[in-house]
Amino acid sequence: MSETQPTRPIRVRMAPSPTGPLHIGTARTSLYNYLFARHVGGTYVLRIEDTDTARSTADDERDIIDNLHWLGISWDEGPQAAGGEDIGSFGPYRQSQRMDLYAREATRLLESGAAYHCWCTPEELEGVRREHEARKEAPRYNGRCLRLTDADRARFETEGRQPAIRLRVPPEAIRFDDLIRGEVEFDNALLGDFVIVRANGVPLYHFVVVVDDEAMGITDVIRGEDHLSNTPKHIALIRALGYAEPRFAHISLILNPDRTKMSKRKSQTAITAYREQGYLPEAMVNFLAFLGWSPGTEEEIFTLDQLAERFELGAVHKGGAVFDQDRLDFLNGVYIRSLADQQLALRLRPFLPDALDDASVLRVVPLIRERLVRLADAGELVVFLVETDEQVGARYDADAMLPKQRTPAETAAAVASARDALEGLEAADFSADVLETRCRQAADEMGWKAGDFFRPLRVAVTGRTVSPPLFGSMELLGRDRVLARLDGALGKLTAEGVPTA
Repeated sequence: MSETQPTRPIRVRMAPSPTGPLHIGTARTSLYNYLFARHVGGTYVLRIEDTDTARSTADDERDIIDNLHWLGISWDEGPQAAGGEDIGSFGPYRQSQRMDLYAREATRLLESGAAYHCWCTPEELEGVRREHEARKEAPRYNGRCLRLTDADRARFETEGRQPAIRLRVPPEAIRFDDLIRGEVEFDNALLGDFVIVRANGVPLYHFVVVVDDEAMGITDVIRGEDHLSNTPKHIALIRALGYAEPRFAHISLILNPDRTKMSKRKSQTAITAYREQGYLPEAMVNFLAFLGWSPGTEEEIFTLDQLAERFELGAVHKGGAVFDQDRLDFLNGVYIRSLADQQLALRLRPFLPDALDDASVLRVVPLIRERLVRLADAGELVVFLVETDEQVGARYDADAMLPKQRTPAETAAAVASARDALEGLEAADFSADVLETRCRQAADEMGWKAGDFFRPLRVAVTGRTVSPPLFGSMELLGRDRVLARLDGALGKLTAEGVPTA
């Protein structure tokens, strides 16, 4: 689809509602708005849609803004921090602070005849809905309040009824050229007149989003496919208000592996949760960008700036994008392994035990780098370094140390042989290379395969059958702690009735 440039300077907006944490889908839409704006040299606006006072919270606003910053997505106008001041000349950028504007525009619609007061009660509206259902018609307002007399209105006021405001929707076809989907057409005759301001004076989403887009000079509305059915309402409002019509682009939904719509009932949808698991923002951005878009080449790894350079809105796919967890894990591993030791150590610090000092973190990085899918994986991999010998010993029983087709007696002899080989080393000589040489020699002397010989040593030292490289781990632990843990392993084997060598 052609991306013909509008005559006005390009301005896009992201308008999240702070009624929940930043969602994967909202994050991707935010990213696409950012990439499009940066690609064409436009302006990216963040607007907080907080008119739902019952559900909007400061915590959710903070989560949204903090996680957008974490992803590296910046905006040119809007609140820079939760509760903070706005930047930009089209503010305020929180809808709760723009009520006077909405009231003026609603009054203008009433005065022009494009909108009218609706006095219908919820019970009356429910009756209308049931009538349409009985006729197997799409529910829509029947225009009852357009036919009221002055006496009817006076009676309702005496009764204390508060009127809502409805837009008068012309029964015409609405067509627009979607930048992703091509030409789209809706029949607004099926829509009916809809409420734009509730009886309590609170304006509805469809009204305020249109008013704000015009007031902020938004030229391109890039949003999720779930808003496609809202577009005819918005265009009807735009025309009634005499506004300039923006270009629309509707992004496909993100799907679960079973191709159902991604939701928190079936999937992890909050960006914060992925952040807490140790996904890198660079990997998440790369992953989100490819959820419905492709550069048209075999390239897979991009920086945010490279994505902005290559991103074309017209290349966004029309079909739903399946959320592939394995793909995200792969990308995260790629980015983890691309970091220098010091960079990775800094990223890992929040996920590691406080008892592990910074010098030890830097030393352990080369041992665990290749084993990390997420940063949070590191905690379990290195916990043996800060656990007491007793805690490590409590993690396993004698059977965990036994290689296939080896008895407890044979295994005890192997552990004792390794201990003897290491005991003569001074602390200064307790390095991974020396340790490996000594243990391989001991395995050869006993006629054991190296892998079988190392198994009980690994379990004894780390408490696990899977760990970072054995000899690097032993070097970090140091001579005395390694020998003490081997003694503990021999004690467990001895408790099974096996004599030590």
